[in-house]
This record gives sequence, C-alpha cells and structure tokens, in this order.
Amino acid sequence: MRIGVLGGTFDPVHVAHVFAGVSARHALGLDRVLFTVANAPWQKADRRITSAEDRFAMVAAALEGVDGLEASRIEIDRGGPTYTADTMADLAAAHPGAELFLIVGTDVADDLHTWERVDELRATATLAIVSRPGAPPVPMPGWRTATVEMPLLDVSSTDLRRWVGEGRPVDGLVPPGAVRLIAERGLYALTG
Repeated sequence: MRIGVLGGTFDPVHVAHVFAGVSARHALGLDRVLFTVANAPWQKADRRITSAEDRFAMVAAALEGVDGLEASRIEIDRGGPTYTADTMADLAAAHPGAELFLIVGTDVADDLHTWERVDELRATATLAIVSRPGAPPVPMPGWRTATVEMPLLDVSSTDLRRWVGEGRPVDGLVPPGAVRLIAERGLYALTG
C-alpha cells in the first residue's frame, strides 16, 4: 500500500490543499492520501487557531466525494502538541510494509530543518514536494524525494479567514462543504 500524508492546520482548508492531494495521488500512484488535521501545531502555539474539531469537520466536508482523499483524526485523537514524526511513526506501525509519502509544498520543504526529529521523518517517509511545472527540483540532501507538479494556486488560509471576517465570499476558493460549515458554525466572524 502507498499512503500519502498531507498534514496541516487547514484553518480553513482550501482548493489548493485539495488539488495538491489529488495531484500527489495521481503522480505517485498513491492508494490513499490522508489529510492529517493538526491538533495543536507547535509552530503556531502563539496564534489563535480554530478548534481542531471544527477544522477536522471542514476537511471532512471538503473531501467528501473526492476519491482516495480522506480526513484523518490521528493527530487530534493523540492529543497534545502535533509533531509529524509521531504521526508518521504511528502510521508506519498501523500499516506495516506500507510505503509512506510526506506531501509538502516547496515552502514547507525549505523549513523542514526546523521541525522536531527530522531524522526520524527521513527514515520513515519519502518526501513528496509539490511544486509548479518547470520549477527546479528542491535539493533535500539525505531524503528520498519525489516531485509532484501542479499549477501555482496562490491561495492563503490567512487571507481567507480575513475575507470571511469581512463578509466577503470565499466560494470557489474553499470547497463547498467547508464553506457551508464556516457559515453554519460562524467561523472566522469578526468580533468586537
């Protein structure tokens, strides 16, 4: 079995996230792509983040009907700070013999050296780097790597949160199921 892991805060999930998952699944022949929703991202401990349950619900709604893409609660159910090394170790234990792929964008690949226990990640997974067509490969010494090409979709969760707070529509940038949940739960509304 070949399993891709696309982790993130997903606050909110948007079309570039979904398309990255679809592109990786196709390019790498993955059986499944797990969108692992961060419980408490340690690198964002100083920021206000939407609850993990709301973020998971948005991801699940966004991926509904998308073949091979699944929302994963593995990090939420484990609790505490979220470390990708723990997630990959848990998945390796749960799926012995599976080939694991950690799916990241070029921006994240450039920052991997700041992550906790990077050596464990290198040993557990192939790094699948999502980049725009024709971009030069990102050098990642010591990693098994694969490149996934997709068009540049310049969508920012930060901008989307602000737009929702300003009452602007995000339809087309956020999958319909997630847009519905944002409205139903009053997520990202400006306060005070």
